[in-house]
Amino acid sequence: MDYQTIIVGIAGGTGSGKTSVTKAIIEDLKKSNIHSILLEQDFYYRRNDHLTYEERTLLNYDHPDSIDFDLLEKHILSLKEGHSIEKPIYDFQIHNRIDETEHIEPANLIIVEGILILAIPKIRELFDAKIFVDTDDDERLLRRMERDMKERARSFESIKNQYINTVKPMHLEFVEPSKRYADVIIPRGKDNKVGIKMVASRLRYLFNTLTKQK
Repeated sequence: MDYQTIIVGIAGGTGSGKTSVTKAIIEDLKKSNIHSILLEQDFYYRRNDHLTYEERTLLNYDHPDSIDFDLLEKHILSLKEGHSIEKPIYDFQIHNRIDETEHIEPANLIIVEGILILAIPKIRELFDAKIFVDTDDDERLLRRMERDMKERARSFESIKNQYINTVKPMHLEFVEPSKRYADVIIPRGKDNKVGIKMVASRLRYLFNTLTKQK
């Protein structure tokens, strides 16, 4: 029998602020003692041990084929059934997964966050609520540049080339069209405090309804 669980998907383009929105929702729910599990799509990049570092830097990391969605689906279903998982850990500086994993215990609220999660039918269909964080393209680009230079030790040249060659084309082909599957669209990312509060309140209501049924 399935573990009683609410599964939420939070999508949006690179630099849209979806991670900040996700963290704000989690923090809001903590006030009601609601514990959330977070599964980040980026940690499910496929292993590419067979490639050199130089070869890995040339891969298209914004195409759905770069993500091990089979493993992500398996982990979501395992948590839903009340089983723990070993979540992969991805190192952005070496462009590959590392051998260590993070042990995750099941909970009543699972949040899955990533740019492509609403574009993949078998993942999208697992969600009880689907959220898309929508932010101006220029602002998203600036945020990505700042993040990649500060957190991932990337050069401006590599960020520019990746954005032109893969990030923008894949956003137009996969990410932006997936917005139509969202139940809720949050414009302006983390600055939309009203939208975040409304989503958190709805999830709190769903959680309380779920616990009353137990």
